[in-house]
Amino acid sequence: MSTESDIYETFDTMGLKDNLLRGILSYGYEKPSVVQTKGIVPVIKGNDCVIQAQSGTGKTATFSIAALELVDKNIESCQVIILNPTREIADQTLNVIRSLGNYLDYNIEAAIGGKKLNINYIYKAQIIVATPGRIYDIINRGLIDMKTLKILILDEADQMLDKGFKDQLNDIFQYINPESQISIYSATMPNDIIFLTDKFMKNPKKILIKKENLTLEGIKQFYIYLQNEHDKYNTLIDLYQSLFIGQSIIYCNSKKKVVWLSEQLNEQGYSISNIHGDMLQKERDEIMIKFRKNLTRVLITTDLLSRGIDVQQVSLVINYDLPRDKQSYIHRIGRTGRYGRKGVAINLIASENDIRHLNDIQKFYNTEICEMPSEIEKFLT
Repeated sequence: MSTESDIYETFDTMGLKDNLLRGILSYGYEKPSVVQTKGIVPVIKGNDCVIQAQSGTGKTATFSIAALELVDKNIESCQVIILNPTREIADQTLNVIRSLGNYLDYNIEAAIGGKKLNINYIYKAQIIVATPGRIYDIINRGLIDMKTLKILILDEADQMLDKGFKDQLNDIFQYINPESQISIYSATMPNDIIFLTDKFMKNPKKILIKKENLTLEGIKQFYIYLQNEHDKYNTLIDLYQSLFIGQSIIYCNSKKKVVWLSEQLNEQGYSISNIHGDMLQKERDEIMIKFRKNLTRVLITTDLLSRGIDVQQVSLVINYDLPRDKQSYIHRIGRTGRYGRKGVAINLIASENDIRHLNDIQKFYNTEICEMPSEIEKFLT
């Protein structure tokens, strides 16, 4: 198994299709993450790959970009199968790959357990995002042409094996054309995965992204403890009135709160834009373009855009709500402190549960989040 891999510091140097680059930019990426610098091009070049990376490193976009680059638009049959261990992860993957491929006009479909299957769409799908049981049923029934399959991608492979899919994966591999590529993405490398690589993969490249690459270095992190949820809004207004802030991003946990907070701040005369999942892609693109051009100073959003917003001018991220899962924290606050500049993250805490969650985040990332000092402005300049 080879472990060598070149590093590509920008998406422009990867030789990607113009409309794929356009999709990457409109999705919010300007600069690839560590796993993307190492893991996209080897797949595009035709290698089998085993990529070991924790959640939160950007691996979903890594295999999505590679898959979108490999598809031949003129072949209207299955060229890519992406396997996920759960419906929820499959849904997330489907949203990411459709967003990144927004300008490519590919047929991208889902084959997920518990969801109705449109056989006509599946037959013409060029990319299928699936769960193991459903895709095995489809293959076994002859509903897709496996001769045109270019690559099989296994995401969260260790989780897939933990859930008892080993036999189904073995059955699926029996249908794979020997010329087809296989790429495996996993946080850990148990023996069952090593068995799969030895049995079915052709001299795979192994790419390891260590947990320390999930870095919060250079970002000053603070919290403000409040008596209740209602105090958050007044505290937010105080921050914007008392500090000179360039561009900032505010994260909320629901679309409803994003819309409400945007309306409140707009009424106060602030230059606000917001993005959430119910917006059309075109509208989201236009908002991001304005934000990048500094035509709006504050962007309010959900975790929809926490993975991949790279706007160089952002100096402050505010978690109006703490993220529901620890992995999302780094995606959110990693939007500030880019390119060697100072960055600040402020977490608004309003309950005992928030305190416990903040402690969990500190332990998970081995980081320190301090109470916000009175001289906060020196960290923003």
